Amino acid sequence: MPIPLTARQRIALGQSHRKHMARAGHAGWQKKSRRADPLQLLADSMRGRVPSLIPIKYDRMVVSPFGFFRGAVPVMACDLSVGPNTGIHTQLCGDAHVRNLGAFAAPDGRLVFDINDFDESMRGPFEWDVKRMAASLILAGREAGARNSLCRDGVYTFLASYRASMHNFARMPVLELARFMVHRLQSFKPISGILRVAERATPLHNLDALTIPAADVPAAAARIATSELPPRTAAHSRIFKSIPPDLTRIDGAEARHVLDSVATYAETLEPARQHFLAQYTPIDIAFKIVGTGSVGLRDYCIYMQGNGARDPLFLQIKEEVASGYAPYLGDQGEPTHQGRRVVDGQRAMQFQSDPFLGWTTIQGRDYLVRQLNDHKASVALAALKAGGLLEYAIVCGETLARGHARAGDPCVIAGYIGASERFDQAIAKFAADYADQTERDWEALVRSRRNTAPTAETTASASASRPATTKSAAKNRKKSGKKLTRKRDKKSAKKLREKATAKSGDKSAARSSTKLNKKSDTKLNKKSGENSAPLVSIPTRSAEPANPSQPTTAKAGSKKKARNKKTGDASKALSKEKTRDAKKVGSKKETRDAKKAGSNKKTSRTIPKKLSS
Repeated sequence: MPIPLTARQRIALGQSHRKHMARAGHAGWQKKSRRADPLQLLADSMRGRVPSLIPIKYDRMVVSPFGFFRGAVPVMACDLSVGPNTGIHTQLCGDAHVRNLGAFAAPDGRLVFDINDFDESMRGPFEWDVKRMAASLILAGREAGARNSLCRDGVYTFLASYRASMHNFARMPVLELARFMVHRLQSFKPISGILRVAERATPLHNLDALTIPAADVPAAAARIATSELPPRTAAHSRIFKSIPPDLTRIDGAEARHVLDSVATYAETLEPARQHFLAQYTPIDIAFKIVGTGSVGLRDYCIYMQGNGARDPLFLQIKEEVASGYAPYLGDQGEPTHQGRRVVDGQRAMQFQSDPFLGWTTIQGRDYLVRQLNDHKASVALAALKAGGLLEYAIVCGETLARGHARAGDPCVIAGYIGASERFDQAIAKFAADYADQTERDWEALVRSRRNTAPTAETTASASASRPATTKSAAKNRKKSGKKLTRKRDKKSAKKLREKATAKSGDKSAARSSTKLNKKSDTKLNKKSGENSAPLVSIPTRSAEPANPSQPTTAKAGSKKKARNKKTGDASKALSKEKTRDAKKVGSKKETRDAKKAGSNKKTSRTIPKKLSS
């Protein structure tokens, strides 16, 4: 057995990886580095899915940029693979975003908050998860109506939390890290809200939400799914509801195949869990549509009963395909069974996992098996405003760092990212650029789907959520874009005026300054118009004069008067500027020093009080 490296040696190993990829090298994103068209990548990922469900996935993705982001793991996986990476591998969540963290019931019955989606999980560079989570904070914040500055602060808060937590885990005893749970959750408003929802999502609540008495539906619709199920009795009197397309009962050969897979699944459980599972009787079977990225894959639910009608168990049997990162990370000894790959990734990153977590196979396809909605809940995007976004970002950083530390080497990761903000600043720049790129990709998808009839589900969801989220986010982006453009162009215009004033103080300088003012104003108007363009361009009619009957000569006269007035005003302004310029002689060095001091002040950030405690 080789002697393991000491903690100090592992930290030094992490620092040495900076030679392979500098921390500043994570900054920014350029579209020109892409290898493939994002819409084609999405189309390729649909192969093997249920054809009739593919439009539903697209329709959920066009609702908002964040909806697109959730369903576009293959696109980001390809984008992340283009450049170099740190080579520091850990178990990736693969689909790290703000809604893939949530509360669920642990084996001991307590509610825990952790990462809860591992469909894309496999071993890979740790920073890929960090970049995806950071970009999701910006997109989710924009959809919630948060200002761009708040979204940026949320990303920095997340990164500071991740960095501080990783250094803490690097110093922690190994067994203490293995048992570590994220605490102080009740003190964060978004998390306390999630836990309250999870407390209400009991098995009995799910029984009322998912099933209905068989006597309440026509006999033909309430028939037993397959002869292998027990006959209908007073004790077995409920069946799944029919809520198409999200939930539909199945019968015949398809139901038999699903029921037969339970025996294979039971073999993947620990003996103690097999004992408890054997005490439940299957009652009914349904097909369910879940999430965004998984739409189109086969997803079954089995309603089971234990000690009577008030002891329900709902098992979810979810099809799993290869991770979207697999084409770019190669063969790393991952299990050939995709359901087992997901289970292994979940158990590696979570402190406590679903006691009925396992896998099975149905007609040559791999499936994950777990409890359905067992006290599960995730954040509502409306909660990610103001302080809610920053508080949630703290928990995201600590939770993701804990998962990476459990499945990887916290000393190596901590050694690489260091104690400074250099890694934070680079990732924050990438996140902002990639969020903008995601919005452009979303616009392209919207344009490509214009001639496609939307499903009834999408028509309802888009009308309910899009005005309150996407439009408000677009408004925020337009405002910030206009402010930045105007500020930049005003500075350039001022420099041009100062140059003209320095050359001459006579009327010719005044005329020159007036021309420069007009030129800069025209440039400003053009740039402001470009930045205020709608997310999806819509053809508009050309502007018409307010009063077409008015003679053009009158217009010309009024324009001439306006020009004369502007020239006179410019001459007066020039005399005032001469006096001010004389006072400013020799102050250029002081101005540059002040600017440097201001920029240093802007870049310094502190960890929120709740994080530092």
